[in-house]
Amino acid sequence: MSDMNFLERLLDGAAVEWKPLGNIATLQRGRVMSKGYLVNNAGSYPVFSSQTANNGIIGKINTFDFDGEFISWTTDGANAGTVFYRNGKFSITNVCGLIKINDELNLNYKFLFYWLTIEAQKHVYSGMGNPKLMSHQVEKIPIPIPCPDRPDRSLAIQAEIVRILDTFTELTTELTTELTARRKQYNYYRDRLLNFKEGEVEWKTLKEVALDFGRGKSKHRPRNDPKLYGGNIPFIQTGDIRNASHIIQTYSQTYSEIGLKQSKLWPKGTLCITIAANIAETSILGFDACFPDSVIGFVANPEKTTSDYVEYLLSSLKTKLEKKGQGSAQSNINLGTFKSLRFPFPPPEEQARIVAILDKFDTLTTSISEGLPREIELRQKQYEYYRDLLLNFPPPLTPS
Repeated sequence: MSDMNFLERLLDGAAVEWKPLGNIATLQRGRVMSKGYLVNNAGSYPVFSSQTANNGIIGKINTFDFDGEFISWTTDGANAGTVFYRNGKFSITNVCGLIKINDELNLNYKFLFYWLTIEAQKHVYSGMGNPKLMSHQVEKIPIPIPCPDRPDRSLAIQAEIVRILDTFTELTTELTTELTARRKQYNYYRDRLLNFKEGEVEWKTLKEVALDFGRGKSKHRPRNDPKLYGGNIPFIQTGDIRNASHIIQTYSQTYSEIGLKQSKLWPKGTLCITIAANIAETSILGFDACFPDSVIGFVANPEKTTSDYVEYLLSSLKTKLEKKGQGSAQSNINLGTFKSLRFPFPPPEEQARIVAILDKFDTLTTSISEGLPREIELRQKQYEYYRDLLLNFPPPLTPS
């Protein structure tokens, strides 16, 4: 494919007509469906909502509201403007919009979908802190129709663009499926390696194998005093822990010497464990740092264990720990929960063997610079490059 002139050769001099989406498609919203409704009407037809995980599916019910090809989009919240291609029997909730093409002899659903993956985000309104993309905004989005005077040729052009982009999408999907399988395999072997029976090894609390174990400190007086911040002392937040890949290498906030006097500096190598919002997310400090009281610090006693081994233990138990935190307005568990839990600690040499095995699996599944995640990232960038190239239609003429 010649990058710079492929679209021109595909159009071969054909005109491009731009039409507001509302002129060529019918838009509507989904309906309110509570968790109770989903449970009481469980079935086999998917219900899509505002989330992006699991292709937007939040449950399945025994009826469906729509049947056929459609495009849905998220109307509210952090994912506002995200679009999906839908085909089959399904329903959507009230935080989704739905697009039905009026004349499928003039417009290809997948072509429209790929175009909206670029264009919809440009029309999201983020005022008042809650991003939105309502129907009255979506219907104004301009849609390019190549060769409008010859619908058969127009559809052929659209279909060729779709074919190329589908190929890139399928490559990414295959790699993502492989990564999911690798992660399941990794979780299986991790849990097997860390599955000890009572009596096989010593079971101890984290405090019993730690040199230091406790919550961070970030409650200051006066609160949010600007003098506390802006120095050269790293202040780690829960997002830094969640976004790190095993070792925390970056930080977005710092303390001054005044802030440090009211906090606590934890040493490099400390295992950080979140206890609020995203429970039991873990990463290890790559430098000395402070962190808030929503984080537990664990400094391993090297004669008994390592931060790496404890991190693998906690990742194996993350689902159980999350369940302990459910039932409150903001999911959280406290330091007392961790103090009471007992974990298996085989001899240090066996711990080291387990860590070495799991490190190899971890590299294959989660490293950003090695293995499948890196390949998926490259394929996604390649897809976005060609998508933007193939959909780079000449802009509509404006009156002089």
